[in-house]
Amino acid sequence: MDKFKITFIGAGNMATALIGGLVHDKFPPKSICASDVNDQKLTHLEEAYGINTSGDNKSAISEADVIVLSVKPQMMCEICQDIATVVQQKQPLIISVAAGLNTDHLSGWLGEKAAIVRAMPNTPALIKAGATGLFANEYVSQAQKEVAEKIMRAVGVVLWIDNEEHMDLVTALSGSGPAYYFKIMESLEKAACEMGLPPKTAHLLTLQTALGAARLAIESDDTLSTLREKVTSPGGTTEKGLETMQQAGVEQMLKSTLQAATTRAAELAKEYGEN
Repeated sequence: MDKFKITFIGAGNMATALIGGLVHDKFPPKSICASDVNDQKLTHLEEAYGINTSGDNKSAISEADVIVLSVKPQMMCEICQDIATVVQQKQPLIISVAAGLNTDHLSGWLGEKAAIVRAMPNTPALIKAGATGLFANEYVSQAQKEVAEKIMRAVGVVLWIDNEEHMDLVTALSGSGPAYYFKIMESLEKAACEMGLPPKTAHLLTLQTALGAARLAIESDDTLSTLREKVTSPGGTTEKGLETMQQAGVEQMLKSTLQAATTRAAELAKEYGEN
């Protein structure tokens, strides 16, 4: 599949990020089509990236080798059933970015033996700094896996998940994860302001510290524990701050956060998948 055509059903933020990443990586714009009920979104994509667009899903996928389902979970059943006949005739690769819905749900709507990859990207994909977990069902060929990886790598890091049950945890960790970090940064910034720092100073120091810590962790061979220990001088300010975090039960709080989000991902599958 050196040369292939892609259709995105749904033209929201994630589809826009992926299309922008692909075009930036020199993927031919005329080999990309987007379908959506919102004409304004389609016009924006046409003008920004020079891709093809359509208001009709069946027409949009008629020549597609890859279909990216970039719609909300509650919309997925109706859309999949609408395009199922074309999917069975063409046998394209299906990539779903919907949380919760597993490959059995999707194949139940699209038809047996559909080649399906579940993808869980996150919002930093909008700035080409995303993290995406991928799972492929048994009907996805090695060539199709490489295509799926190429598409998602256009917006960041890609990791394959062997056990589909872990995709709910991936959703909780990296899909929802940016919001957790935003909340932590928001709380640190607020506390610094309440203790006297000017808002702009507190904001910039908070963001740059978070960025620097993440970059250092990515570029270092040290574990996170080792990096933390290197910052923590015995009897110093960092040690005291970490002791307070420990006493407040931060580790258990974060574990509970992941557990709650993972459970919710599974609940979404029940709510929207059992049609």
